[in-house]
Amino acid sequence: MSSSILITGASSGIGKALAFELAQKGYSLALASREADMLSQVRKDIIAAHNPPAVAIRPLDVTDYDDVFKAVTEMSDELGGLDIVFANAGIGLGERVGRGDFEKARRTIEVNLIGAIATVDAAAAYFLNRGKGHIVGTSSVAAFRGMPKSSAYCASKAGFAIYLEAVRAELYKKNIDVTVLYPGYIDTPLNNMLKNRPFLISVEKGASIIARLIEKRVKSSTVPVYPWNIFGRLLKVLPTGVIAKM
Repeated sequence: MSSSILITGASSGIGKALAFELAQKGYSLALASREADMLSQVRKDIIAAHNPPAVAIRPLDVTDYDDVFKAVTEMSDELGGLDIVFANAGIGLGERVGRGDFEKARRTIEVNLIGAIATVDAAAAYFLNRGKGHIVGTSSVAAFRGMPKSSAYCASKAGFAIYLEAVRAELYKKNIDVTVLYPGYIDTPLNNMLKNRPFLISVEKGASIIARLIEKRVKSSTVPVYPWNIFGRLLKVLPTGVIAKM
């Protein structure tokens, strides 16, 4: 019997690549995104390439919080159940403090933190009722240290990581695993406009690593594991003067 997964933010980037990776492994897929047209094309391409057991799609804006809960229920019904929910939808708008970019900061927090929390809360409700499950969330190495020109993004990812840790503790011994992923620079539209992307890997490689980590049901991991598991710790102790130049 194949596993089934709901992926938010599945029309591009990590979400799309992971959908292809897991389709190849025989997973049933529930794919959600704001971009309905792109999502339809992703579904067609996945079926043509891998013909997985099922591919359900649904338009979803994770900041429509009531609809997030409906989406989990509806897509689980369509697939006959969900084993994994991957809270992956996110944005990066590159705001600067005190420069009139507050609207970008607000939107980033709403999508990356509140929308992600809504997704996890809906998943937890579903899995508690089912008696088992696996919640996975996309944080970022940006959660390790506040970086210039991305303050709200860093805050959203740090907040979501801490939230997921709290969820793991609250669901302790409830037969629900919680995985926190901290991707580094993976080549996606979220960051491909940046001049400097250290330790960059392709989105396909990133998806392959993430699939393995999900199947191992790890508690937390950087993506890739090395060198970010080391550099992430270094970020926390670098002097502010060094961080300011990044």
